[in-house]
Amino acid sequence: MISVIRQVISGQTDFIYLIISLGAMAFVVFCTLPLHEFAHAFTAVKLGDDTPRLSGRLTINPMAHISPMGALMIFLFGFGYAKPVPVRMRHFKNPKRDMAIVALAGPLCNILQAFVYMFLFCAISSVNTTNMGIAYIAFFFYYAAQVNVSLGVFNLLPIPPLDGSRLATALLPAKYYFKIMQYERYIMIGLFVLLFTGILSTPLSYLSMLISNLIFKITSLPF
Repeated sequence: MISVIRQVISGQTDFIYLIISLGAMAFVVFCTLPLHEFAHAFTAVKLGDDTPRLSGRLTINPMAHISPMGALMIFLFGFGYAKPVPVRMRHFKNPKRDMAIVALAGPLCNILQAFVYMFLFCAISSVNTTNMGIAYIAFFFYYAAQVNVSLGVFNLLPIPPLDGSRLATALLPAKYYFKIMQYERYIMIGLFVLLFTGILSTPLSYLSMLISNLIFKITSLPF
């Protein structure tokens, strides 16, 4: 079974590889990203801010969360985002601490999902069979796990509308944060350029792969 999966991962079956990769990306857009945003909304509501619920974001309905540009980025670069969940810091008992918790909830949700999908990949991979169809299913979970890790890492960048910008809100003094945000539009343009040229996507991919390998080692232990 492992040799068959290696054929799929190595791209020896190019057309099927492409179809499964696109399917996994679509799965991430319509399933993973809504869970990511729901994690933000759920955490914020639990910490005292009812804004996400009143805004209709306390749901896993993908249509409430998908950002066309963020979804397109996933298909182009493997990194992306959904529509940010509206949060009001003033509703929290401890605004900076609670905002940091809300910001981290999304990436943490991605990492937890990556563990689940990588575990499924390892479980299926351990089956002693040469069935190519099963190998494709295994690869689907493998790829979904990798994209989840990439999303978790990417969203921690301190750039709007990513979660890292909210984390910066909680950690940086307000005068420094808002001074940086004056250049938000230019920062976003720079982000696209860095991703397109590979200057940023290469280190992000390397870091994501390191985390993916660690998750693989942990989830493969039972098998």
